[in-house]
Amino acid sequence: MSIDFREPALTPAMRLARSFPHALRLPLVAAPMFLVSGPDLVLAACTSGIVGAFPTPNTRTVEELDGWMARIVDGLAAARERNPKAVIGPWAANLVTHSSNPRLAKDLELIARYKPPIVITALGSPKPAIEVVHSYGGLVFGDVISIKLAAKAAEAGVDGMACVSAGAGGHTGTLSPFAFISAVREFFDGFVIVGGGIADGWGVAGAIAAGADLIYMGTRFIATEESIAVPGYKDMVTQSSVEDLIISAGITGTAAIWLKPSLRANGYDPDNMPAAPTRNYDGDRDGAKRWRDLWAAGQGIGRVKAVQPVANIVDEIETEYNAAKARLAGFQAAPQASRSAA
Repeated sequence: MSIDFREPALTPAMRLARSFPHALRLPLVAAPMFLVSGPDLVLAACTSGIVGAFPTPNTRTVEELDGWMARIVDGLAAARERNPKAVIGPWAANLVTHSSNPRLAKDLELIARYKPPIVITALGSPKPAIEVVHSYGGLVFGDVISIKLAAKAAEAGVDGMACVSAGAGGHTGTLSPFAFISAVREFFDGFVIVGGGIADGWGVAGAIAAGADLIYMGTRFIATEESIAVPGYKDMVTQSSVEDLIISAGITGTAAIWLKPSLRANGYDPDNMPAAPTRNYDGDRDGAKRWRDLWAAGQGIGRVKAVQPVANIVDEIETEYNAAKARLAGFQAAPQASRSAA
């Protein structure tokens, strides 16, 4: 890939329109979320004109993953047949590429069969996925939380990277989205997704203006009709604010943003969290199942007021995004008007 991101006359939005190989209504990814993103959410996101994504560990078996992928592929084909003029976004599989994943080889076989347009790798080097995905023309994005990991992903040959920044729900980064974008652009000319506390169209426009190509948005899609999150989780997200979040490594050994009410419900004191254990992203912790009973959310939680269909949320984001673009255009037009008056 050879894209000149320093070309001053080319805005990030223009670069996306020229370079990204898939039509999109908005430069937005419904981020893959553990025990939240399933086929219904992916299909609803894609048919709303954005990228729909899910993590492969949301399926317990390879056979279940096979079924999910078939359902997504068939569902999108049917949507295109119903309305050939509709903007249908691409789908993405979020694949754990760490050597500890016993299903990696089988998951990659399904990736090769169903050909997701985008594969987002996590918790390991993207190298195991690159040859498979590139063989059918797909894109590989590396999930990164630091400049060090971003540099390794770039060296591995990814087409893009998902820069998980401060404010992201679950395992979170520490860098501001804007600082992360700027630093990555110093050495990487591929696609950049950025996420962390972005929950409306105003934030999407701001990150695009800063140099991102796509935006990760997770928390906004937890409380959707199509998500597989349990009802109690959805309700808690709608009833909580940023004041109900805490960053702690005391659950998995890695810093993550948790909902305080879910911690209290499982015997934890948010004001006195335990010391970080040895890293363990699965299994029980003091009798509570990570992610199943202990729930995460990002700093955009204040924008979630009710359980809604994905389509309604995308409509709202599009309205805000267009208003933000108009506001930016207004700033550009104002000096010209002043000079004309003079």
